[in-house]
Amino acid sequence: MNAAAPLHTISVGTAGPRIAFLHGLFGQGRNWSQIAKALAGPAGTGARSTLVDLPDHGRSPWSQEFSFEGYAAAVADTLRGIDDSTPWVVVGHSLGGKTAMLLALQHPELVSRLVVVDIAPKSYGSLERFSGYIDEMQRLPLGELTNRADAEARFEEPNAGVKAFLLQNLRRDGDSWRWQANLELFAADAAKGTGSVIAAWPDTTGLEPFPRKVLWVAGSESSYITDEDLTPMRALFPKVRQLTVRGATHWVHTDAPDVMVEALRRFAHVDR
Repeated sequence: MNAAAPLHTISVGTAGPRIAFLHGLFGQGRNWSQIAKALAGPAGTGARSTLVDLPDHGRSPWSQEFSFEGYAAAVADTLRGIDDSTPWVVVGHSLGGKTAMLLALQHPELVSRLVVVDIAPKSYGSLERFSGYIDEMQRLPLGELTNRADAEARFEEPNAGVKAFLLQNLRRDGDSWRWQANLELFAADAAKGTGSVIAAWPDTTGLEPFPRKVLWVAGSESSYITDEDLTPMRALFPKVRQLTVRGATHWVHTDAPDVMVEALRRFAHVDR
């Protein structure tokens, strides 16, 4: 990844606290648009949100090799480039949650408050949960596609929501199609099995605990956070507070947007 190239971002709102949103694997910054618009309010003055496309996603540059340190550094450079005088409330989901946690630990001066959505500071063993999605994406015959409806018909994913989420990465350039996400990089990482870097948690030895408030959001129907995760989470983020959203899966902000908006309003001191 070209270190000089900033990550692609979308801005929502004109006043209020600065909030940065970091999406999960195969996501894009615009996945948080509904939340950001609600926080900004009808006048756009409730909050200034920046929706970040992480490296290897959306319209941001690709990496040669995946690392959370590289992701966190790219986010730090991008946020400083937008506003280096105001600390940010950083919200991260899943892969973006790990990136946000490392960002807060490595660049605490940049982060005023942290929101971690349905992920813990631990290794998840492998990318097994995503391997099937990656296989489906690789099987899609890009050279044969005639239009997006054709792609949707050929893409063998029974869950309509998951299918739409993954196919948002499909882009048309003239008469050809391509994956906007760095699919080969993710496939190579998934092929490492328990050696997956994306599924792991980076080494934070020697880093000071994050001294400010942290909101840790979990979906009640998700298995990504367990009771055993509280001890390592508190060791790194001693001012953490947990919020479990009833009925929500791993995609808490999609399943319960109103709850997420209200939680962020209170935590980030967003005016209505």
